[in-house]
Amino acid sequence: MYSQLPLLSDITDPLLTQSLQHKLNNKTKPLGSLGRIEDLALTLGQILGTENPVLDQPQMVVFAADHGLAARGVSAYPSDVTWQMVENFLAGGAAVSVLARQHGLALTVVDCGVMHNFLMDMPAGATRAGLQVRKVAWGAGDSSKGPAMTKAECAKAVAQGQALVKELPGNALLLGEMGIGNTSAASLLLSKLTGLDIAQCTGAGTGLDAHAVLRKTDVLRTVLARHARVTAPMDVLAVMGGLEIATMVGAVLQAADERRVVVVDGFIATSAVLVAHAVQPLVLQRCVFAHRSGERGHEFMLQHLGAHALLDLGMRLGEGSGAALAWPLLQSACAILREMASFESAGVSEKADNGESVA
Repeated sequence: MYSQLPLLSDITDPLLTQSLQHKLNNKTKPLGSLGRIEDLALTLGQILGTENPVLDQPQMVVFAADHGLAARGVSAYPSDVTWQMVENFLAGGAAVSVLARQHGLALTVVDCGVMHNFLMDMPAGATRAGLQVRKVAWGAGDSSKGPAMTKAECAKAVAQGQALVKELPGNALLLGEMGIGNTSAASLLLSKLTGLDIAQCTGAGTGLDAHAVLRKTDVLRTVLARHARVTAPMDVLAVMGGLEIATMVGAVLQAADERRVVVVDGFIATSAVLVAHAVQPLVLQRCVFAHRSGERGHEFMLQHLGAHALLDLGMRLGEGSGAALAWPLLQSACAILREMASFESAGVSEKADNGESVA
């Protein structure tokens, strides 16, 4: 069913890595003084396969869908907020819209399974700027009562994500999402794929109080018990994930196969990478993790993946907002590699082994 998933190759290139490190070490600065920006520059050079990386036509994609589990009261907001926020994205009023505009990121919103017709009252074949309708179903099912998706629906969503990326220009994909109830899906994926207790994986989401978080945790424990025998990563995605997360999994795998830089936002986006990693571990070679979310389970996801986020601002908005905020750091890292002078080219003295300067 998932036979069309790309088989990722190892992009490790010791000679390129050595060359990139040598180039960074010989910039006009004390060794390692740019800290993690140097690590980021090295990563970007490795992903793009060059000593002079250029980030071209970056694409911010917000994957949107509804969740049947939201009917169980796992969110502080009603499901209608999903489609209303999609309209807000398209109107340019959401945080990710503002940040994408500020940083020159092309913004696309994908209807993966929202319970709303965004082309209502429009002629057949009509389109809306910035919107792609790739609706697999009108929302995922309630995973406390049955699977969130059938295997066929999940496979179709993954394939839609792959097809979407194939059509997008550029060499960088920034992940965003929208879906009331999707922190619950991400918490379930984290618990099931890592073995952590669901209480450790469950947070406030859209702003639940402590009592509501406990109630949410009980609902999620019911979901895990119902699907206890499901173990294969893609089957886990189908029974307790979401249509936007499944579409994101396909997008991540396709972008990784094309050696695009995948800029991962917060908790929900990382849950898609968690699934993709379970299927294709080499996907992590192409990922940059933008920020550590304030949602409690995100730290455990990052630990499981061995990933270090660029920013830690206590954010938990989603939408791709963290990815957009981190974007200038990627641009700066590439510019350092391309444009910063070396000691030799600038005629600046280097530090000798004995600590004295040498011309």
